[in-house]
Amino acid sequence: MTPSSSNTLKHKRCLVTGGTRGIGRAIAHMLLCEGAQVAICGRTQETVQQAVLELQDETGTKVHGKAADLRHYKQVEELFQFVDVCFAGSGEPESRRGSTLDVLINNAGVGVFAPIGELAVEAWQETLETNLYGTFYASKLAVSRFHGSGHIVNISSLAGAHAFAGGAAYNASKFGLIGLTEAMMQDLRSQGVRVGYVMPGSVATEFGGSTAESGSHWKIWPEDVAAVVRMMLEMPERTLVSRVEVRPARPKSEVK
Repeated sequence: MTPSSSNTLKHKRCLVTGGTRGIGRAIAHMLLCEGAQVAICGRTQETVQQAVLELQDETGTKVHGKAADLRHYKQVEELFQFVDVCFAGSGEPESRRGSTLDVLINNAGVGVFAPIGELAVEAWQETLETNLYGTFYASKLAVSRFHGSGHIVNISSLAGAHAFAGGAAYNASKFGLIGLTEAMMQDLRSQGVRVGYVMPGSVATEFGGSTAESGSHWKIWPEDVAAVVRMMLEMPERTLVSRVEVRPARPKSEVK
């Protein structure tokens, strides 16, 4: 991805959760290419540090990173305190005084798939606490850091509208995420904060057990989702893109 001619995202302070790989990594890369200031998180400091170094090498831009398990509110609080320090004194002065964040991308997620009778309680809890609770925690903390404007984009899934066998935990988390996002949108519109979500179908990432390079060329690529997020963020402030569904152009059965 090459730098864009648009200045909409330049100097914007952005936090991408789950930004060490897959869709989150592609979104972080896109934001850096657009001139934004970017912080990412992942579950371990090792993966975060590796992603930070690689993103900096790829884009020539400083990246902030901190490990955080979004299932735990205390760790999410510490993540936002870290972001406060990283972005303090930056961004747009005067009109944004007191603000330490412009954009939150809630991307972190896990998926455990098993029939309901075989689904471990621990797997159910991990999925709901990461995909749904973690998004709530991060969004709640972001709101107090937006002053006059802000943007939250949640990465959901078509699984949030279409249940499938073996997807009890994942479906429940993504159905819930859509409800949470739409309620947040209504809560925050009057405050100048735009909230929307993206619902990708099959994406070529490690999450889905494949990559674009491994022969899954029929799938959406992470960079495609990042392009959708860029479009949402670059819309004029008078316009809110609240929901985008993204599917592979051709089903797998049609790809030769």
